[in-house]
Amino acid sequence: MPLTKQQEFQKELQNYFWENGLTSEVTKTDRLAYFAHLVTEKNKEINLISKNDIENVLERHVFISAYITKFFPDKISKFIDIGTGGGFPGIPIAIMRPDLRGILVDSTAKKVDAVREFIDKLKLSNIIAENYRVESDEFIEKYKEQFDMVVSRATVPLIILIRYALPLVKEKAYVVSVKGGDLNEEFAKAEMKYKTNIKKSTVYELAYKPNNPRNEKGKKLIVIELQK
Repeated sequence: MPLTKQQEFQKELQNYFWENGLTSEVTKTDRLAYFAHLVTEKNKEINLISKNDIENVLERHVFISAYITKFFPDKISKFIDIGTGGGFPGIPIAIMRPDLRGILVDSTAKKVDAVREFIDKLKLSNIIAENYRVESDEFIEKYKEQFDMVVSRATVPLIILIRYALPLVKEKAYVVSVKGGDLNEEFAKAEMKYKTNIKKSTVYELAYKPNNPRNEKGKKLIVIELQK
């Protein structure tokens, strides 16, 4: 009997996990595979990820969002995913790290509705989705100084991400962002503006087996330690 798409996703994920030293608990890979299936189906109705990417939803979106949890700082408990889109990286983070609580926020109502549906179907009790602009007074009032980690996937330049983060984070916190390309100018601008707030920054090359062993795809994870 041929494998269903979800079973194919599950098998592929298991391989990614094994090859890249991630703990491959079946419940986690099952949920991530189901999430990939949900996104693929929902993308037929609304544009959560680009049509070109749908063939590679597992590698480019689901796996990479799970993989970055390997680089997370210690002692974090609550995160915010800014510009979550179709639930990336927030939903895979919630699956990989059930000990964390999170808010997934996006300004597009249709996307937030889809993310809420995914959260419900995946039975994730540690995250909720919110339809706001993060820089709005209303959102800041609601979530002021609550988070110790801000995550985002290439939504805005670092200088803006830090600006969004500062009212929402605790005294000490982290900004974690997945980006590609040359980041020197972005870093320089952010460090000039927020010199007093940036305590430390680390860039991890997101190399992974079997398709990106030397990080030919040029994906990086930036982890910035903030001090208010």
